[in-house]
Amino acid sequence: MAGKSHFNELMRGLPLISRTLLAQRLRELENAGLITRLPKPNGRGFEYHLTPAGKSVQPIIMQLGEWGRQWLYPAVMKRDLDPFLLMWDIHQRLHTDALPSQRTVIEFELCRIPRSLPPDSRNMKRWWLVVEKPDVELCLTDPGYEVDMVVKADLFALTRVWMGEHKLQDAQREGTITLLGPPALVKVFPGWLKLSMFARKPEHRAVL
Repeated sequence: MAGKSHFNELMRGLPLISRTLLAQRLRELENAGLITRLPKPNGRGFEYHLTPAGKSVQPIIMQLGEWGRQWLYPAVMKRDLDPFLLMWDIHQRLHTDALPSQRTVIEFELCRIPRSLPPDSRNMKRWWLVVEKPDVELCLTDPGYEVDMVVKADLFALTRVWMGEHKLQDAQREGTITLLGPPALVKVFPGWLKLSMFARKPEHRAVL
């Protein structure tokens, strides 16, 4: 539903799942008629795509998400913070039409990650978005390219902005989010991003 069809892409989007368990879940979904497995056009392996039955479940999933956002998690709590899930969602939800034609590298430096998170998550402080229109790659290790812009952000502040609870401009004024780079890039960068599909306030979808 998020546009990923390769096994390794699904693995990256499901932290902590084992390859064996993911393969089992995919077989179950295929047996249930919700996905279909097709050979890759070029190379070894398979692609996984929703069937018409699978696509018909999407509105139900979205409604459950909206319900949970309204009634179970009306506001982001620090106990809910997860740098991996946040960065994974951000990299998936870019306005591809607004991306530059040349390769652009954005480094994220996250701070104030709760100590209650597992050690692996606490160490996820630096991330890189490698933008090569229309593709966007999320990297947890330095990809080796020159960085064009740096986003320094308090994890809680960035999550609140992403979930539509706070405006990016206000976070910048407060100093919890800082954009460092060429003025032209700093100016257009917020327009690349969308909010979470479960952002609380629809009127804030154009904030970033």
